[in-house]
Amino acid sequence: MKPVTVTILKKELKEHTHQELIEICLKLAKFKKENKELLTYALFDSRDEDQYIREIKEEIDVEFSKLNHDSLYYVKKSIRKILRLLKKYIRYSKKKETEADILLHFCGKLKELKPAHKRSLQIINIYDRQLAMAKKAISTLHEDIQYDFHLEIEELEDN
Repeated sequence: MKPVTVTILKKELKEHTHQELIEICLKLAKFKKENKELLTYALFDSRDEDQYIREIKEEIDVEFSKLNHDSLYYVKKSIRKILRLLKKYIRYSKKKETEADILLHFCGKLKELKPAHKRSLQIINIYDRQLAMAKKAISTLHEDIQYDFHLEIEELEDN
């Protein structure tokens, strides 16, 4: 079965009643965890973006505290897992300011890793790529906000 385009879905949704739309949303939420997370963001978290960012940063801190430092392999694997999670949260928000803030926090946590892990080429590449993505997101923001983020970037690059 091939899915239809978003335009066709939009037209079809307009023809449904309010109650039918609620039932469709609940069916989507029950079907997949990501749908439920997106619905949670849309209904609750999108109202207070700052709180949403704080919660994500706390989750980043918790995940970094759980890192298994026994092997560089496990560290890299855990970092990629954290990054996948962040990308999902960024995709929910679709706001460049949120993306930049989260990515800079992630890069800051990467900078705090043990010196032995900082020498890993893969971790260095992940760090560089995410910092470049944060810079790209920042470049689209208002100049005042850009200045604040550039201060954070300079702090990350100086260390």
